[in-house]
Amino acid sequence: MVFHVDLTPDTDAEGHAGALLDKEERARWHRFLHHRPQREYSLCRAALRVILCRQLGCRNDELSFGTSHYGKPFALVNGMRTHINFNISHSGQHGLIAIVPATRIGVDVEERVPRKGLEDTVGMILTPGERKTVARASGAQKIHLLYQLWTMKEALVKALGQGFSLDMTQFEIPPSLYHGTQSDIFQFPHLPESRWRLDNLGNVSFAAALALELDAGTKAPS
Repeated sequence: MVFHVDLTPDTDAEGHAGALLDKEERARWHRFLHHRPQREYSLCRAALRVILCRQLGCRNDELSFGTSHYGKPFALVNGMRTHINFNISHSGQHGLIAIVPATRIGVDVEERVPRKGLEDTVGMILTPGERKTVARASGAQKIHLLYQLWTMKEALVKALGQGFSLDMTQFEIPPSLYHGTQSDIFQFPHLPESRWRLDNLGNVSFAAALALELDAGTKAPS
């Protein structure tokens, strides 16, 4: 399941969100230097707590979080790790929360706004073939393609859960996904035994992607 979180400024919503955070989360909230990241963090984190409590049948004060060796968070209820996996991303006025039982998942969102140096930033994570594809595009099509590739690669890295130790120039996004297909199967070159479903979740406001690890017997999307 993927949930959208509205991150537009809202004093009442922000106050309610802040009341749901635990001591550690409030300490992290205070470490942000500006209001915008504070707002994005508290609204997303509070939404995650509400969703997880509903899915796990627990109270908010029973829910806490741990982190893996690479920093990926996981949910605990009364100190015990749960079967639910989740991932969060936010950009501008949009947050996405992806939740799934017992498998790895990653989500990424980027608001479609003008960004200085976008091509240079995204170009650093592309393969030579992907850079050629981007070079052949122009105008709005190029911007659209850059955002697509960016969010898809980020979602896959977040799903794998090994942090940014993984070199994103070493794997290529299936070309079908930036030629109109909404979903396809992906495999990391160094992990051919693992299969992932990669979904394009973008719309006119934001680019977004979801990566979900599949069971060995799962068929490719039609």
